[in-house]
Amino acid sequence: MMDANGRVISIGQSEFRCPCHACAFFHSRDQEYELLLPFSKDGAEAGERLFQVVEKTHLEERRRRLAEVGIDVAEAENSRQLEIRPWESAYLRGNRFDQYAMLELIQEVLTDGRSNGFPMTRLWANMEWALDDLPGVHDIVEYETRLNHFLPKYNDVVICTYDLSKFSAPVVMDIMRTHPQVIVGGVLQENPFYVPPDEFLAELNRRAH
Repeated sequence: MMDANGRVISIGQSEFRCPCHACAFFHSRDQEYELLLPFSKDGAEAGERLFQVVEKTHLEERRRRLAEVGIDVAEAENSRQLEIRPWESAYLRGNRFDQYAMLELIQEVLTDGRSNGFPMTRLWANMEWALDDLPGVHDIVEYETRLNHFLPKYNDVVICTYDLSKFSAPVVMDIMRTHPQVIVGGVLQENPFYVPPDEFLAELNRRAH
């Protein structure tokens, strides 16, 4: 459960206190890597767990880029300090998105990290799976807000990355409202547009009727 003090973590030039659930908006994959590779290296050097979800064709690039910043990828994967999953082993299991199954998986990942002796988990998830034409993907906003029911109980960092060139403006605005912290222009800050989960779920329900 959450340490009363919370650990102070750095992303880019920003420092913040855990727990953290941030949406990170980028215009290219290079921008994403520029910010989150040092964040991953810091976690590896601190003996923390790294859990990452990427598009399957990017798996080898992710491993290569992590190695380039000095992470021993093979050793980290063997020791379970590092786990990189394709979307099909996380968000798109069964070739569909089941938000409740994914909420359970996130809690399992964060709980397992602690039970396996890691002081903290740094979870970095690329969210472009939601652009695929598959059942359930339109539940992404509801899923993101439901995460806020339990993430405050974990002293971990969850960063959901979005390419602004690929998501529509209305989706980007909704996604922003579901994250207590936001990264824009490489700067992490408390999100003034954040809406608590019960309030946002009520709004989504009103929209649907």
